[in-house]
Amino acid sequence: MDSLTPMNLDALIDSAKAARLQAYAPYSNFQVGAALLAEGGGMFVGCNVENLSYGLTTCAERSAVFAAVSAGCRRFTKLVIVSDSKQPVSPCGACRQVLAEFNEELEIISVNLQGETIPANLSELLPRAKTGILG
Repeated sequence: MDSLTPMNLDALIDSAKAARLQAYAPYSNFQVGAALLAEGGGMFVGCNVENLSYGLTTCAERSAVFAAVSAGCRRFTKLVIVSDSKQPVSPCGACRQVLAEFNEELEIISVNLQGETIPANLSELLPRAKTGILG
């Protein structure tokens, strides 16, 4: 995996913070932004988009993946998620499965607005993503 310099990490965090401000969250008032780094160095952002029918809501992480795939990117190395929460948030199960489709070893950095960070690897958050519980 490529190395992430502090300046690159700052750029990802800043981009995720900016994306968070674009979130459409009139029901939960919980805005989340994500910045996804592609293997070639491109960055894609996403925010959560809620719907009155909550099952139709899209998380920031999946919004970023969909933007990247729409641009032709299929391999990602890092994901930063920013939320205004006491503890940094982790991707939901649906986001974990979507992310695993493109890189089971994705590095994930969760950040809150106070600057606390929690690093993780997708394979730790979603073991055996391609084999399931019986594999």
